[in-house]
Amino acid sequence: MMRFKKYFIFLLITFFAVQLGYGQAENRITGFFPGISFERFVELVEKETPYRFYFKESDVAGLTVNLQASKDKLEDVLGVIFLKTDLKYSISGEKEVFVSKGEKFQVDFLSNYFQAPTSGVSGSVGQDEFVRNRRYVIGIPGSGSEAKLVGVVKSLENDQPIQGAIVYEKESMRQTITDQGGKYEITIPKGYKTLLVQNIGGYTEQRLLDIQGDGTLDLNIGEGVFSLNEVVVRSGALTNVSRPEMGVQSLSVQQMRKLPAVMGEVDIIKGILTMPGVNTAGEASVGFNVRGGAADQNLILLDQNTLFNPSHLFGFFSAVNSDMVQGVELYKAGVPASLGGRLSSVLQVTPKKGRTDKIGGSGGIGPMTSRLSLDGPIGANTTFILGTRLTYSDWLLDALQDRIDLGASRAFFADLNGSVEHRFSETDAIRVSGYFSKDEFQFDPDTVYSYSNQNFAVSWTHYFNDAIEATFSAGQDGYDFLVQSEDNPLNSYQYRFDIRQQFLKAQFRQEKGDRHILTYGVHGIYYQLNPGRINPFGPESIVIPDQVASEKAMDWSFFLGDEYEVNEQLTISGGLRYNLYRFLGPQTLPVYAPGEAFLPENITGETTYGNGDNVQTYHGPEFRFSARYTLSNWSSIKAGVNSMRQNIHLLSNSSVITPTDTWKLSDPFLKPQRGIQYALGYFRNMKQSMYELSAEVYYRTMQNLLDYRSGAKIVLNDRIEQDVLVTQGKAYGAELYLRKLQGKLNGSIAYTYSRSLLQTDPTERKEQINRSEWYPSNFDQPHNANLVMNYELSRRLNVTLAGKYSTGRPVTLPIAKFEYGGAERVFFSDRNSFRVPDYFRMDFSINLEGNHKVKKLAHASWSFGVYNVLGRDNAYSIYYVPEGGKLQGYQLAIFAEPIPFITYNFRF
Repeated sequence: MMRFKKYFIFLLITFFAVQLGYGQAENRITGFFPGISFERFVELVEKETPYRFYFKESDVAGLTVNLQASKDKLEDVLGVIFLKTDLKYSISGEKEVFVSKGEKFQVDFLSNYFQAPTSGVSGSVGQDEFVRNRRYVIGIPGSGSEAKLVGVVKSLENDQPIQGAIVYEKESMRQTITDQGGKYEITIPKGYKTLLVQNIGGYTEQRLLDIQGDGTLDLNIGEGVFSLNEVVVRSGALTNVSRPEMGVQSLSVQQMRKLPAVMGEVDIIKGILTMPGVNTAGEASVGFNVRGGAADQNLILLDQNTLFNPSHLFGFFSAVNSDMVQGVELYKAGVPASLGGRLSSVLQVTPKKGRTDKIGGSGGIGPMTSRLSLDGPIGANTTFILGTRLTYSDWLLDALQDRIDLGASRAFFADLNGSVEHRFSETDAIRVSGYFSKDEFQFDPDTVYSYSNQNFAVSWTHYFNDAIEATFSAGQDGYDFLVQSEDNPLNSYQYRFDIRQQFLKAQFRQEKGDRHILTYGVHGIYYQLNPGRINPFGPESIVIPDQVASEKAMDWSFFLGDEYEVNEQLTISGGLRYNLYRFLGPQTLPVYAPGEAFLPENITGETTYGNGDNVQTYHGPEFRFSARYTLSNWSSIKAGVNSMRQNIHLLSNSSVITPTDTWKLSDPFLKPQRGIQYALGYFRNMKQSMYELSAEVYYRTMQNLLDYRSGAKIVLNDRIEQDVLVTQGKAYGAELYLRKLQGKLNGSIAYTYSRSLLQTDPTERKEQINRSEWYPSNFDQPHNANLVMNYELSRRLNVTLAGKYSTGRPVTLPIAKFEYGGAERVFFSDRNSFRVPDYFRMDFSINLEGNHKVKKLAHASWSFGVYNVLGRDNAYSIYYVPEGGKLQGYQLAIFAEPIPFITYNFRF
C-alpha cells in the first residue's frame, strides 16, 4: 500500500510542478507551419500558449500560413501572415487576439465609442462575434457614486429566463443571483466596469460597461455551446469568498462530464464524491456519507421531490439522468432554513427547463445504457422537457459467465422524467413535473428483485412585485420494492415494502431594502408507510402470510431565514425552522414496564389507537446561523452552526444504500434523530481567481441514532425497538480544497481528515456495544484524498486523470473459537475494530467535442476512458465461509481490473 500512497503523492507534486513551469514559459511562437490553414495555425498556437483567438470564419477563409518561427513574438508572426491582406488584429492584456477585416478592433474603447441611449436605458444585448468586448453606456450622468442596474438573463439557445445565474461586478466584487424569472438587480459603482454573468451550467459571458446612472441591461448567455472562448470564471470562484454560507459545494454538468465514470455514464453523485467531506463506504455505490453521517441522513431533492433510493443497477449508476439536470448544490453546512428533514446534508438537483424557440434534444449511447431527451415550445407560452434512459446490460453478464458463475443473472433499469411549464403572464407561471424509475435484477433463477421510485409535483410561482415572490408546491413521493421467489413452488413468496409521502410547501422570498433578503414559509409532509409484508406466491406455496402494521405521521415545519449585509466586510445569514411531528394511528403498541428495557419479558400490556389518533408528538427548533467576514477582496473567514432533526430512519445492516432497505417512522420508542454542527473556515482566491482555496474544520454531535443488537432481526420485525440500540454519535474533521479554474491545465485537489464515532447510550439496557466505549461507525474512514486533473489539448479535446485514496472502512472479524454446550462457537472481535485494506483507484478519460459552431444541425462528442486504470483489487467486503471445519475468509472486489468504456453523445 505504501507504493500506492507514494504514487498518489507524486501525482500531487507533479500537478503543481507542471503549473509552475507552465506559468513561467515565455509566450513566444516556435514551429514550422508549411502551408497550413489559418484555423489550423490558431489551433496549434492555442495548444502551446495562453493566447486565445476570436475571428469570423468568413474573414479568414482561404488564408494559409507558410512560415517557420523560432521564439518569435506573436505580433511579428501575425504581421507576416496578414502582410498582403486587409486583416487587422488586436491583443488584449488577457492575451485575447481579435482578428477583424478592414478596421482594427479596439480592445479598450473610449467612453463615447458607442452613443449613450437617449432614454438612459440600454436595450437588450444580442449575441454576436464581439458582443462581450463592446463597451455599453448605461444611464444618464447624475449625482451619486453608485447606480442600480436591473435586467433579465435569458438563454442564448432558447430565449428562456435562467434562474440561479450569477451576475458579478469584477472590481467591487459585488454580485447577485437571478430569480425564477431570470431577473436580477445589482448596485455597483459608476465608471468603467466589467460585468460577468454565469449560468449554473458553467458558461460565462462578460460585458464592458460605462456606468453613468441607473439603467437596464438584459443579457443572453450560452448553456450548451462555448460562444467565443473558454470559460473565464466559474460560479465557485465568484462565490467562494463572498457568500455567507460555508460548506456548500456546487457542480455543473459540464464539470461532471469531464470526470471518468463507470461505463461512460455521467453521474452527478459520483461528481459530488470528488468534493472534500464527501465519501462512500462501498465501490459502485450511490449512497454517500457527508461529514461522518450515515447514507440515510442525506436529503436528495430532484427539484421539489425526494428520492428515497437514488441508484440504478446495484448502485453502478445514479437515478438521475444528467441530460435533464442544470446543476447541483450540496449543503454540508449552511443549510437554508427552508430545507430540512435530514441530519447531515441536502443535495439539491436543479432540473433543466424546456427551450422556447424550437424543438431540440440530446442523448447518448454507451456500452450499458442509452438516453434521450427532448424539449421545446408548445405554443407561445408553454414549454416542455422529457427524458428517458434504459439499460441493456444483460450482454455484459453473459460475457462474464465464462469467468464467474452467474447462473441466470440478468439486470434491467429504465427511468422517465420531465416537466411542462406554462407562463400565464410576467408574474405567474405553473410547472408540472414527474419522475419514474424501475429496476429489476436477479442473480439466479430463484429470486427476482425489483424496486421503483415515483415522484410527481405541481408548482405555481407568483411575483407580487419586484421585491416579493412566492412558490407554492404540492406533490407525492413514493418508493417500493418487491422480492419474488418462485423456483420452489412450496416456498414461493412475495415480499413487499412501500412508502408514500404527500407534501405541501409555500415559500416566500422578500427583499427588504439593499441589505435584507428574507425567506419564509411552511412545509407539510404526510407519511404513509408499509414496513413489510410477505405472501405466498402460487397455489402450491405453503408460506404463511405475515405483515408489519402500517404507519402514518404528519410532519409540519415553519421556517424564517434572513441574509443581512451588515457592512461591506460582514454578512450574516440566519434562520429558524420549527418542526412539529405527530405519529398517528391506527396502532396497537406494547406497554413496557417503567424503567425497563424494551424486551419481550418486560411487556405488561398494550394500547390501541384509532385511525388518525395522535400516538406521539415530537417538536423542537432548528437553528441556522452563518457569517462571513471579508479580510480583503480575495479572502474571507466564515463560521456557522446548524442544528437539524430527522423523523424517519433507515433500517439496514449495510454501510451503503441497498434496494431492500426499509424505512421506519419515529414512534413512542424510537425518537427523532437530532444533531448540531459547528464549522469554521478560511477561503481565498488567488491570481485573479485562477485558484480557489478553502480550509474548513467542523465538529458534530448526534443523538438518537440507531445501531443493532448482535443477531438483530430487521426484516418483518413488528417490535423493532427490541432489536435496535439507542446510540449517540460524534464526528469531527478538517477539509482542504484547492481548485484551478482557468488555463489549459485545470483541476482540483481535495483532502479530508475525518472521524465518525458511535457510543451506545449509557441508559440503554438491552446491550452495550464495546462496553459502551466509543467505536468507529461503519463508514469511518479517517483519510480521504481526491485528485482531478484536466488538460485541454484544444477547444475540442481534453484529457482527464482522476485519483482517489481512502482509509479502509471498519469491519468486525472472527478472532477465536470456543466450545459451548457441546458445540463449537466463533468469538468475534469488538465491533468495527478492524479495517479492510485501504482504497486506491486511478481513472482516465478522453473527451472529444465536435466543433463549437452555434448554427449547426447537431453537436456531437465522444468519451473514451478506463475506470480503475491500475487494475487494483479494492476490497468491497470481507466474508467467511465454513470449509473443512474452518472459517475461510474471502475478499470481495467489485472492479478488480481495468474497465474501458466509450460513449457517444449528441445534442440537437
